[in-house]
Amino acid sequence: MKYRSAGFTLIELIIVIAIIGILASIAYPSYTAYVERGRRSDGQSALLDLSHRMDQYFSENKSYEGATLAQLGVKETSPEGYYTLSINNLSGNTFTVNATPTDAQSNDSCGTLTMNQLGQRGFTGANAVAADCW
Repeated sequence: MKYRSAGFTLIELIIVIAIIGILASIAYPSYTAYVERGRRSDGQSALLDLSHRMDQYFSENKSYEGATLAQLGVKETSPEGYYTLSINNLSGNTFTVNATPTDAQSNDSCGTLTMNQLGQRGFTGANAVAADCW
């Protein structure tokens, strides 16, 4: 009488683990890029809101000079906290608002997102593509 054992051999288990490892190594970079893009929308929406508030400030004061985040009713961080907001190049007729990635988003390939009074959008990431950043 022959006995057959039920179950998997060690070789079969090693092959399955190797396949799972290969699939994970392919999927993980795509997942992190997806998460990065999702977090980037936090900075983009914060910049659009800040730019809109700057335009409101200009219509009330006939100048961008003197505008601060506090006067505009804007916190120093984006709503979800992935970006720090700032106002630069402030003059009577011009401004640039920046969203600088922080902590979990600090490795974002787009770097700092920018927008000026004309609505022109920019980024500081050297290897990034404009279509990916905005």
